[in-house]
Amino acid sequence: MAQVAPLTQTEEVLFRSLMRLVVTLPRALGDDLVRTRGMTAGEYTALMHLSEAPNREMRITDLASATALSVSRMSRLLDELQSRKLIVKRRSESDGRGNIACLTRQGLSRLKAAYPDHLASVRRLVIDHIDGADFERLARVLEAIAFSVDEAEKRPA
Repeated sequence: MAQVAPLTQTEEVLFRSLMRLVVTLPRALGDDLVRTRGMTAGEYTALMHLSEAPNREMRITDLASATALSVSRMSRLLDELQSRKLIVKRRSESDGRGNIACLTRQGLSRLKAAYPDHLASVRRLVIDHIDGADFERLARVLEAIAFSVDEAEKRPA
């Protein structure tokens, strides 16, 4: 096996900070949504993806993938959203096998009402801590890292 150089002190700080954020940032954003809107981060994210999809609907498997939830966890979440009339589920008309989640007007309304609170949390927890001069470079670097990780997941082990 090839030798890999240890991380420098700065590299270690960067990596550990990123790993801490992977855990703490979603939790903090979710806590804010629950406190202000009684909505979990998973609910918000599912509604957001549906709002951005063509006809405001997605296959449940695609929605699960987009939100990084298992299909079974997504199904349970959608059952809860359906019971509150924020989405409806139906069989796919194209193949009859898959299930589709469709955002309702009430669901879109609920998402729009939560958006300002979510945006305020994002600004308070992330955006307000980044110097304007660093924004573009940081956005490009993090996007490149995310793309690289996404591509690595697609490759067979």
